[in-house]
Order: sequence, then structure tokens, then C-alpha cells
Amino acid sequence: MIAPRFAKDFVSSVLAPSLSVAVLAASVLPAALPAVFAGGGTRPWRRGRVEDLRAAALEAKDAAAAAFYELDTAQRDLRIALETIGAADDSPQAARMAADFATLSERADNVSAHYITVVDAHDLDSAQLDADGAHRARQALTATRTELQTVKGELARFGQRLEPLQMRAESQLARVTPAVERARQALRAATEALDGARGAGMRAEEPAAALAALGPELRLLNEGAGRHGVQATIRRAEDVSRRATALAAEVERLPERAGEIDRRLSSLRTRADAIANRAEQVEPVLSELRRRFTASCWQDLQHVPEQAAASVGQARELLAEAGRARAEQRFGAATDGLTTVHGLLGRTDEAVGAARERLRLLDEVAADPSREIERTQFAVRDAQRLAMAGRSRPDPRHARPLDAAAERLERAVAVLEGGGRHPDYWVFLTETRAVRGMAAGVVEEIRTARG
Repeated sequence: MIAPRFAKDFVSSVLAPSLSVAVLAASVLPAALPAVFAGGGTRPWRRGRVEDLRAAALEAKDAAAAAFYELDTAQRDLRIALETIGAADDSPQAARMAADFATLSERADNVSAHYITVVDAHDLDSAQLDADGAHRARQALTATRTELQTVKGELARFGQRLEPLQMRAESQLARVTPAVERARQALRAATEALDGARGAGMRAEEPAAALAALGPELRLLNEGAGRHGVQATIRRAEDVSRRATALAAEVERLPERAGEIDRRLSSLRTRADAIANRAEQVEPVLSELRRRFTASCWQDLQHVPEQAAASVGQARELLAEAGRARAEQRFGAATDGLTTVHGLLGRTDEAVGAARERLRLLDEVAADPSREIERTQFAVRDAQRLAMAGRSRPDPRHARPLDAAAERLERAVAVLEGGGRHPDYWVFLTETRAVRGMAAGVVEEIRTARG
């Protein structure tokens, strides 16, 4: 392809035929006149025919030069359009269009090169130009112009196919600048919030580190979409905006967060003390269980007092660590520690409460086992009625587990009645709970199947 500057100079040189003809006429005509009037061998009519053909050839040269310039401009414009599309669109369609243009551009280069060869081959300013030479030059230049116009037409049609992709790419490019500017503004806001927090006495080390980590991302944004692509740049800008905005909000919440951690520290310390006090009351409950019920009713609870004391001690150590983290304004570490303490105390609280709850349940069933039996029988019968609804015979998938549940309840009742003075009430309660679970499972399966 001809370089744009060279093409412009070249076209300018070939688009000045009138001046060339005038100069030629001024230089040749005075020299020819004496020979004509002196009866020399030059014939005026023949010379006039050559000049007419020269003028026609120069006109063809001008037309070819104009066609060459138009082709070069169209090719350059399409190349710029494809560069825009390439920066914004990595779809297979865009790749195919780029490949098609490469083929078409190569053809345009060949036609342009042939045009230059034709122009170089015909010196229309030569005094030795004869009629045949001028005629051949005019034919060659006219044919070259046709070739140039043909390829330009192909480029124009290609441009029409390219237009939707180009419009979409330009639309995406138009999103880059606002997205990058929003990212910069978000970073500025986060920086200002951080400065304000530090001015108020907050260390804000964690947000400061997170903000510093966004520095490389800003550098990549400043390098532009031309280097990193439109979509990647927009995604990076949106990510930076989101993270910087979250950082600014986090920094603004630092005083509130500090107060929240202080309240949680106080609350969890109080809860740890309360659980420690309740754990001291577990031993009397265990003594009651040992005295009145069989070993299976209390064996799994006998280590609760020691475990509760150890858990409360661990919780207090974690609370001390969280308090130090709070004093150092390591709010993330303090929050993590408090979350761990909350879970630990919750499990300990359940274990401490389990002994007293066990005694309550055993007292109830020892006083009147029939209530537990009736409750369980009702659950099984309710599931059986649901299984028979709208059927003459139950589905075996439902009948088998319900029959098994009823038999299991019968065995539990028999064991309870044959237990003598100290029945194993806990095994009985465990069995009735399991039977109700079996019935509930069948009910859930039936309702799911029926929608």
C-alpha cells in the first residue's frame, strides 16, 4: 500500500496537466513555427493530433490519480474502523471480518502498485511522445482507473457489511471514558475518606492496605483500552469502582464498627460468666439423674461440667485476644475472634442446658408414659391416613416404613412395661422420637409426590 504522504504528493504531481501543457506549448510552438513556414518536414496537422492525444492521456492520468486517491482513502478508513472493532470486539464475527479485509486489502495494494507501474511507464511530458505512445498511455491509464474503481466498489460494499460491527464497537468505546472516570472518582473518594478517618484518630490499616492494592489497577486503566482492550478495561474500571466504593463505606463505618465490637465484647463476656454459673449447677442435676434413673439416661452427660468449664476458659482467652485486636484497631481480627467465641459459647450453652432438659423429659415420661405413647401413635396413624387418601390399598413404598414404625413403637412400649422398678426411660424416649421421624419422612415423601 502507498504511504499516505507519498500518495498525496504523487497525486498532486499528476493532477497538474494544464500547466504542463501550457509550458510545453510555450516551449515547442515557437521552435516549430519557423520550420513550418520554411517548408520543413514537420506537418502541423500531425503535431496537432499528437497534442490532442497527449491531452486525452493526461486527462486519463488525472482520472486514474483521482481513483487511486479515493481507493487509498477508503482502504485507510476501513483499516481504522477494523482497529476500532478489534479493540472492542473479540467475537468470531469480528475475526472473520478482519480476515476478509486482509484479503481485500491485499488486492487493493496490488491494484495500487499496478497503477504506479503504469504511470511510471508513460512519460506524457516527453517531447518525443508520438501518437501511438499517447494512445497506449491513455488506454493503459483508463484500464487502471477501471481496476481502481472496481476494488473501491468492493471496499464500499465491505464497509456496508462492517457498519453494524463498527457502530457496536463505537458504542462500547463510548463507555470506556465514563467507566474509567467513575473508577478514578471512587478512588479519590476512598482516599479522602481514609484521610478523614486518620485525622479522627483511626489507624485504618486494613482499608489503607486494600486501597494501596488498587494502585496497579489504576495504572492499567491509565494505559488505556488500546492496550488492554475495551471489554477488559470496562470490567477493570467497574471492579475498581466497586472495590473503592466499598472501601470508602468501610472507612466511614470505622467508628460505628469500633462501637459494635465494644458492645459484642461486653455482651459475650457477660454470657461467658452466665454459662460458667450455669455449668456449676449441672453437677446437682447429674446427681439427681444418677439417683433416680438407669445409667443410659445420664452417661452421655457426666462430662458436661468439665467440658463446659474448659470451653468457658477458652472463650475468655479468645475474648482477651479480640480485645487486644480491638485496641490495636485490627477490626477484622477482632470480629473473627468474636464470631468464634459466639459459636463456642452457643455449643457450651446447649450442653449445659441438656442436663436439665434431660431431667425434665425423664420426669414427664416417668410420671405418665401414656402421653408420649399417644403422641407417637397419633403421628403414625396420621401418616397412615394420608397414605390411604384416595386409594384402596397403600403404596408399598409408604406402607412398609409405616408398618415398621408401628412395630418399633410396640417394642419400645413392651420394653418400657417390662423394665421393672427402673425402666430405661431414655431409650424409650429415643425410640418414640425415631418413630415420629419415620412417620414424618413418609408424610413428606407423599406430599412431594402429590405436588
